[in-house]
Amino acid sequence: MDIAVATPLLGGLSPQVFMRRHWQKQPMLIRQAMPGVAPPLSRSELFALAADDAVESRIIEHRGASWTLRHGPFTRRQLPGVKQPAWTLLVQGVDLHVDAARALLSRFRFVPDARLDDLMISYATDGGGVGPHFDSYDVFLLQVHGRRRWRIGRLADASLQPDVPLKILSRFEPEEEWLLEPGDMLYLPPRWAHDGVAEGECMTCSIGFRAPAKDEIGREVLQRMLDVDEAGAAPVLYRDGSQAATDSPARVPATLQAFAAEAVLRLAENPKAVACALGEWLSEPKPSVVFDAGAPVEDGGDLLLDRRTRMLYDEEHVFINGESYRAGGADAALMRQLADHRALSASQWRRASEDARRLLAEWAEAGWLHRATATEEP
Repeated sequence: MDIAVATPLLGGLSPQVFMRRHWQKQPMLIRQAMPGVAPPLSRSELFALAADDAVESRIIEHRGASWTLRHGPFTRRQLPGVKQPAWTLLVQGVDLHVDAARALLSRFRFVPDARLDDLMISYATDGGGVGPHFDSYDVFLLQVHGRRRWRIGRLADASLQPDVPLKILSRFEPEEEWLLEPGDMLYLPPRWAHDGVAEGECMTCSIGFRAPAKDEIGREVLQRMLDVDEAGAAPVLYRDGSQAATDSPARVPATLQAFAAEAVLRLAENPKAVACALGEWLSEPKPSVVFDAGAPVEDGGDLLLDRRTRMLYDEEHVFINGESYRAGGADAALMRQLADHRALSASQWRRASEDARRLLAEWAEAGWLHRATATEEP
């Protein structure tokens, strides 16, 4: 994608202009963002996916003021009938299981992959929805089948309805309302209240983004740095040769507190180690992801990353599925090409060094990438 070129996906704006004007700032309704769009999978295929133990799914039913929530997996008999009104099936991470969903998610890679989370599909019968709520992350809501009426408004009051198994706002004040048809899309920044109700049977794709909390990032990065530090040089042990005899043995020594603070600061003051640990964490697949053993790649074949693979890079490293590798020179450029385009042509990876080719072969055998088939393009 040329980020400087206007696109129907963003209502005639270029990705550069959209990010400057709307991203994390204000909502945007985009009529016919994807003209002629088709659902990534059929209703029956979505129902089958919801029966998979490895897939996160939920059913929400609404009757008057009553809401019920059930967690999957669901057999077909456990799903309400399609003629029954006011129920919703939510299926998370469809991009991990369906190539068409992964391709749809890739349309939004003008936002860094480190922020891109997943594609969720919401199937609803007439009157179905999840109630007025807000999200803590950015979201694109793409209508792919049927119609859904959306009402949105600024979040004036975040209080929730009591005794309800969902986070439903108790005082939702809509400011705007639209009926979305297939191909229409709504962008919402974090903490914008919204309520979508199906008018007839419908299917909506939600493209969601990661918004990790500061304490979560700190905890995860420090833990990875500690794991690496433990595997390194011999540990530096606390010593207190100047410790005097004490008549308050339960008091924590100030010197031990200072020793602990110095240890934490030593980790945090190494920016390269912080960057490496962050990249590993950001590229870690979701816990439910399991890769199938792959096949060896042969010379002359185009390579594609598996749809479940997360691959990132920084100035000194390449990160893939929670692992980090130092890279420089021509090999670094090759790996960055693979990460950015999720593919390498045969002519591109033929020029790789022996070490890089060995690494690509290892990733292929692990199922992280594969040789492109006749119907796939590099």
